[in-house]
Amino acid sequence: MAYLSGAYFEVLLIGVGAVLEGKFTSVSGLDMEIEYEIYNEGGTNYPRFFFKQNKPQVLVLEQGTVTSIDSVSLLMNMSNQGMSIPLAGTVMLKDSFGETQRVWSIVGAYLQKYVGPTLNSNQAELAVSRIELIYNGCC
Repeated sequence: MAYLSGAYFEVLLIGVGAVLEGKFTSVSGLDMEIEYEIYNEGGTNYPRFFFKQNKPQVLVLEQGTVTSIDSVSLLMNMSNQGMSIPLAGTVMLKDSFGETQRVWSIVGAYLQKYVGPTLNSNQAELAVSRIELIYNGCC
């Protein structure tokens, strides 16, 4: 696969009996959002914040190839049968020389959506247009 800038994202997410491994040109949703509850005690002039919960995020992997053996269809089939497999692993930003520039850790990600490529016999297309995973935020 050829990348214009030479930089790409290498993704490796592993769950029980499933692996999602691939290279993608675009990754978004590497966020973390926490909801706080504000609590004021009598006699103080400032509020105190208390952790309430993490807000789920959507990790979006776009324009890439999945390099593990048909792992996306395995995850989709398991989801269709009512089985949710949490995936954990890393998203690594690689430069044009293949050297790791940045690493994000992902824990508890679940397959939410898969969009295959638009097939056109006159154009070369990538194997995956978009994969979406729901999770609690990266580290």
